[in-house]
Amino acid sequence: MQPILAKLEPDQALALVIDLQEKLLPSIQDGEACLAGAGKLILAAQVFGLPVVVTEQYPAGLGATHPAIRAIMGDAQVFDKTAFSACTGPVMDAIAASGRRQIIIAGVETHVCVQQTALDLLRAGFDIWICVDCIGSRRALDRDIALTRLQHAGVIVTSVESVIFELQKQAGGELFKRILKIVK
Repeated sequence: MQPILAKLEPDQALALVIDLQEKLLPSIQDGEACLAGAGKLILAAQVFGLPVVVTEQYPAGLGATHPAIRAIMGDAQVFDKTAFSACTGPVMDAIAASGRRQIIIAGVETHVCVQQTALDLLRAGFDIWICVDCIGSRRALDRDIALTRLQHAGVIVTSVESVIFELQKQAGGELFKRILKIVK
């Protein structure tokens, strides 16, 4: 399926949270909003039964995943990395083991780790969604340029609420009630 026409399916999607770390987030423009959006994505992923994979860039220097994310990430798999792209052996093994082909990305920095990861995943044949309210960079220009490049490459650029309602598909039912608590 061409990425632009792709539609998220709960049995095909996985949430990938890249480097939302304690020492990195204070320097990210709108870091708190990024953290809040990623939190919504993780909670929704749990409701829909999506696997959640979390990466930490050089945690010895940049600290662990932010406590707000750690508090809600449940049984998410966490991987340390030093490469900018999250497409390292262990992360790719976890994605492959999930059997999922649709990757929803949140994290920082948009123009470094998020961009390199998204491009590597595209090359590997995955469909990629990036939630603009779940990503960030230190400078707005870097974030905006990266989003333009990624969109031209075939990444679906959207918002976390759009992703959540696309996964939900329709109003009504127990899941819908749980989702409304997340988005409100």
